[in-house]
Amino acid sequence: MRKFMVVLDDSRECLNAMRFAAMRAARSGGGVEILSIIPPEEFNHWIGVGDIMREEARERIHAHFEVFAKWMRDKQNIDPHLVIREGEPVAEILAQIREDPEIGVLVLGAGTDKKGPGPLVSQLSKNAGALPVPVTIVPGDLSKERLESIT
Repeated sequence: MRKFMVVLDDSRECLNAMRFAAMRAARSGGGVEILSIIPPEEFNHWIGVGDIMREEARERIHAHFEVFAKWMRDKQNIDPHLVIREGEPVAEILAQIREDPEIGVLVLGAGTDKKGPGPLVSQLSKNAGALPVPVTIVPGDLSKERLESIT
């Protein structure tokens, strides 16, 4: 089964990327893999404190994931799979794609502010020709109705 991989983070544009991935998967008979990455700098503390912070980050990720997963199950009949990795975001995204041959498309949300589309879109688009899968970049300000019409 071909999977659409989408990155779960705290950005506003993440919502549209999630919606797009779920709608495309539902319409094409695919699946959704949600990847969340815990950056290494979050745990540069004493070992005990770092372990507690790591566990708290995982709990936040699971809670955030469940919001999206419930919508995907209820509205799109898609049961997404969560993967949590620790490390540098771009390196972890590429590693996950290489490790899971069912991932067929990476879906990213593009920010709408003047700073640009966001760090992941910027970094990954620079090397788009060498990526192992196609990348779909979903504008962060698309309406639900527009997303439905294009998926």
